[in-house]
Amino acid sequence: MKIISQSLFLVGFIAGIAMLSSCTTVNTVERVTPVGTKQMVADKRVITDDTLKRKVSIVGVNEGITPGGFLQVQIEVLNQKNSMQDFSYRFEWFDMNGMLVNTPTSVWIPRQIEGQETLTITAVAPTTTAKDFRVKFIENVRKN
Repeated sequence: MKIISQSLFLVGFIAGIAMLSSCTTVNTVERVTPVGTKQMVADKRVITDDTLKRKVSIVGVNEGITPGGFLQVQIEVLNQKNSMQDFSYRFEWFDMNGMLVNTPTSVWIPRQIEGQETLTITAVAPTTTAKDFRVKFIENVRKN
């Protein structure tokens, strides 16, 4: 009886260690045929720095209009490395004439992305007069 309980404890301990050490992967399940259809944008409006683009790439840009008439943008990014990457992004919004819409929400937003993970970044224009956008990405450099 003592050998069985020690064996069960050892198996549980090993399983616990295995679960703790494997926290860097993400399993994802999604429909084969999505119900919603994306309005993908063929686009040049995504700007990234040279160092970051070798690590984190833009997979696609999707845009739409909210029920309230605001432009909504989703950007899917992929971490091409096996380690976590830190970056920041910022949206800039433009009106129908291509003029920059000044807004206090145009700030750098820090994010992290796990190794080999995809991440969707969503933004909604601050006003219905914003008809276009530009997004910028920059690598966060850690100082030790």
